[in-house]
Amino acid sequence: MKKLLVGVALVGSAVSAQAADLAVRAPYVKAPVAAIYDWTGFYIGGNVGVGVGRNLQSHVFPAGGVANSSYLQPQGVIGGGQIGYNWQTNSVFGPLLIGVEADIQGSGMSDGRTTLNTLNGVLGTVNYNQKLDWFTTVRGRIGIARGPVVSYFTGGFAAGDVKTTVTEVGLVPFNLSGTRTGWVIGSGVEAALGGNWTGKIEYLYLDLGNRTDVFGTQSLRTELRENIFRVGLNYRIGGTGAYIAPPPANWAGLYIGGNFGGSATARNRTTATIGGFTEQFNLSPEGFIGGGQIGYNWQTANWVFGAEADFQGSTQKDDRTAVFGSTVAYNQKLPWFGTARARLGYSVGSTLLYATGGYAYGNVKTNIVTPLSNETSNRSRSGYAVGGGVEMPFSLFGLLGPNWTSKTEYLYVDLGSTTDVFAGGLGVSTSKVTEHMVRTGINYHFNQPVVAKY
Repeated sequence: MKKLLVGVALVGSAVSAQAADLAVRAPYVKAPVAAIYDWTGFYIGGNVGVGVGRNLQSHVFPAGGVANSSYLQPQGVIGGGQIGYNWQTNSVFGPLLIGVEADIQGSGMSDGRTTLNTLNGVLGTVNYNQKLDWFTTVRGRIGIARGPVVSYFTGGFAAGDVKTTVTEVGLVPFNLSGTRTGWVIGSGVEAALGGNWTGKIEYLYLDLGNRTDVFGTQSLRTELRENIFRVGLNYRIGGTGAYIAPPPANWAGLYIGGNFGGSATARNRTTATIGGFTEQFNLSPEGFIGGGQIGYNWQTANWVFGAEADFQGSTQKDDRTAVFGSTVAYNQKLPWFGTARARLGYSVGSTLLYATGGYAYGNVKTNIVTPLSNETSNRSRSGYAVGGGVEMPFSLFGLLGPNWTSKTEYLYVDLGSTTDVFAGGLGVSTSKVTEHMVRTGINYHFNQPVVAKY
């Protein structure tokens, strides 16, 4: 639900920003261009990307119904094709795009690392191997077109094939598989590349429901939640891609702003050892983030080079993981983090598409509770961040001046490893901290109004 709220907020901010700007005559263009890019028509294309799951599993054993609870997080490359149709029409907000799209994806997403001990080894070790072999979606799209660039919201039906194998010492593996159905929501940006070709960047959140499998006297309940990040290439069939490219906006100068968003998913690979037993599992803190940023841009023609620093507060936590026969409970948090990054972008008219990367730092707080102890540790960690985003005009229905822009951004943050002791020094736990962040924000540019250059 947090991802759904964050996704709606991100898309709502982007669409309202564009709609508002178009409703009051964009301040970025001094004179109308001779032709308008028309998105109407059929298209077909392909895509490639990465998927990461956040699938909470609870394994109930016999002998009292003891349950281990942890996250299975299939991760891997995805790829496939899509076909769709767009209608472009005028509205009170400006050029409105309405579309439908269907896609089919092959997936290499898998997680076979999670290995737990049942009742501290009384029943032996259990390995979980979960895969998403393929998935498909049928979605509607709606967005506001800014000439050769459109930002859109998308949502609809989703289905996928999930395979889970539970391997226990001395027993034949239990193979649990089936096609699951649910819903999908997300957002993206698509831009003209020349002729009838367009490129897109897209995030999708798939909810494939909850599944309970019973085998023998045991049961495994899994919540199936997948995060998809992908890029695509489309070819428009018919229609016309002929238009006069708008001049690039002026992005040079100092800016300052704020942002909010959430963790799409964290995948903190964890190894814990106590009493001669070792378990491998994932901690997956999830929550909201918010903070501020400051930066400076330099520009040469359409190319924009910049530097940006930000600091974020965070509510991210995972308090649902319980291992070693449910006798060791975790609550891991990321209270704050910051980054200092370079940006490299390309201005398509008044829309800036950019990649970013650099230094990251943050605080990792881990609370581990056992029957005999309750211990909390704080660790400041450093690492790197990489990602990308889109920035565009933002007037908020005329309430803000021409110096304001909005941005939507994805960041992958790696803060390295953190090691904690628990159970009075008898146990050791090590987590590799990696986060997928999605956020939106606004910037105020001090230099000049971001008007188009001629």
